[in-house]
Amino acid sequence: MITPLPHEKGFHVSWDQLHRDARALAWRLDGHGPDDGAWRAVVAITRGGMAPAMIVARELNVRTVDTISVKSYDNQTQAEPRIIKFPDMEIVGDGTGVLIVDDLVDTGRTLEVVRAQMPGAHVATVYAKPMGRPQVQTYITEVSQDTWIFFPWDMALQYVEPYRGA
Repeated sequence: MITPLPHEKGFHVSWDQLHRDARALAWRLDGHGPDDGAWRAVVAITRGGMAPAMIVARELNVRTVDTISVKSYDNQTQAEPRIIKFPDMEIVGDGTGVLIVDDLVDTGRTLEVVRAQMPGAHVATVYAKPMGRPQVQTYITEVSQDTWIFFPWDMALQYVEPYRGA
């Protein structure tokens, strides 16, 4: 049996698709914050969570937006996650009323580290894999654990040769 390369079991996400999915995430979260349905702040997990967090914050009219930086990948190899930049903890506190947004939960190890810092926060991702899904309260699309998601910021447009040649 031949083991497929990551791009052979890939899920390609365009900017348009990411925007639609992030808006769908916002719609799902609308009215579910603890303050009469509102959220106090959005914290994006950098780098992948920044684009969806911006869209979610816009759609939900949340003006307080911050980031938490967790390094857990070296290219396509997962490493031990570590926080390299914290949000303003005076604002986010234990996370109550805070919406943490990321593009994807894979194994859930990154979110374990983040949730330990803000245990009262609500975690939302656009995409979820089965191993990490227990770390997320809200998500839009589930993909299999062995699927590699190609996000638009990782891709470049280029010419592709037709199947039958030029």
